[in-house]
Amino acid sequence: MIFSSDTLANTQQQPSREEIMLKRMDYYAKYHDMFVPWYYLAAIDQYERNIQAVRKDIPKREGIVALQFSKEYWVGALNPNPDDTSIASIQYFNGMGLDGDGDGKADLVNDDDVMFTMKNHLSQYGPGEDNFKIALGEYYKNEKVVTQIISIAKLYKHFNTIDLDTHVFPVPVRGFNYSYRGTWGASRGWGGRRIHEGTDIFAGYGTPVVSTSYGVIEVMGWNEFGGWRIGIRDNHNTYHYYAHLAYFNKDLKVGDIVEPGTLIGGVGSTGYGKQGTSGKFPPHLHYGMYKFNGRTEWAFDPYPSLRQWEKETRQKKK
Repeated sequence: MIFSSDTLANTQQQPSREEIMLKRMDYYAKYHDMFVPWYYLAAIDQYERNIQAVRKDIPKREGIVALQFSKEYWVGALNPNPDDTSIASIQYFNGMGLDGDGDGKADLVNDDDVMFTMKNHLSQYGPGEDNFKIALGEYYKNEKVVTQIISIAKLYKHFNTIDLDTHVFPVPVRGFNYSYRGTWGASRGWGGRRIHEGTDIFAGYGTPVVSTSYGVIEVMGWNEFGGWRIGIRDNHNTYHYYAHLAYFNKDLKVGDIVEPGTLIGGVGSTGYGKQGTSGKFPPHLHYGMYKFNGRTEWAFDPYPSLRQWEKETRQKKK
């Protein structure tokens, strides 16, 4: 893993994606130690970036890192100066802001100060994932948020990188016949009136289904609507839902890490009834995508993403 961006050329242009990634890694590496490994800091930072992208009530933080604290947390709830950077007065009002770069100020807009403050919070609970969960729970007060951040940390630790944005199409683009179109919002009747929250990819029974993304398996088993299905969470708080499968990859289980192209099962026609029900509709993969914003989770149309991933997967196969 590359921890330094010292070799990056100075430029007046907007930094490239690679340059941004390297600069983020510099911050994570700078505050990495045995109590707070880099992937814990990176996971929290990415979670904050994820929710800022989809929440209008949360400002997008300017800077290399997205991690941000409320002014009340930083300077102290009773502090009359919400923009206070004085270490002495922040401590007097029981604020949590700290000086990370040694300039004598605890500045909420300073990336070093923000990263150092979060590291200090985490280190108070001791090393290991169990203590990390406790620290996250004390800070976020939300079990689902804790689970999301833990999943992101697992991915970063396993792949030893934060660059996990590659995607592939969920069925083979060569050697198998398939078809799909945008059916988002179409009506569905079985089990009560509802709308279609996904895209159906029709293919032959048993056609391989692969993970479209890097992720952690959250759900695996039977659902009366989706039949045999798998749910995978990626590092962008996106839940990828694969339903109506004929079979699972027997080597996978809940909690396992997958990457783009990992075989997860095969196209089937299961669902719409008790466990084992099959054949009530033509074989197809129902593919859904859901986003978590720190409060709620909602479905969004996966069709545009599928079109893009299909194109990219075909180009790679040439």
